[in-house]
Amino acid sequence: MMTDPVADMLTRIRNASRANHSKVDIPASKIKAGICKVLKEEGFIRNFKLVAKEDKLFLRVGVKDEAIVGIQRVSKPGLRVYKGYREMPRVLSGLGIAVVSTSAGIVSSRKAKAMKLGGEVLCSVW
Repeated sequence: MMTDPVADMLTRIRNASRANHSKVDIPASKIKAGICKVLKEEGFIRNFKLVAKEDKLFLRVGVKDEAIVGIQRVSKPGLRVYKGYREMPRVLSGLGIAVVSTSAGIVSSRKAKAMKLGGEVLCSVW
């Protein structure tokens, strides 16, 4: 049994990016789809779509060449990390983003700051 599906997703994207694959399939969930939406809006991935394969749903993520230098899980099942909008982390002096789960859905750290919303910091991408 997998204890942290989000970390698994980030690892699959990191590995596909480093191996210069154009796409990667990830078991689907609403949180993963929300993270992919933020990564697409910020220009880290090309696209993503829901694909049904053998009675299972997958997210097919189109990986951009060399767009992701690093991707790291921040809030883990053993140690959750919550930040208010004033303490929102700046990734690589503003060049990267943090993906935050707020009451208004999953958004980037910049958007959360603009909306004055805090939440759980899921991951950092640069």
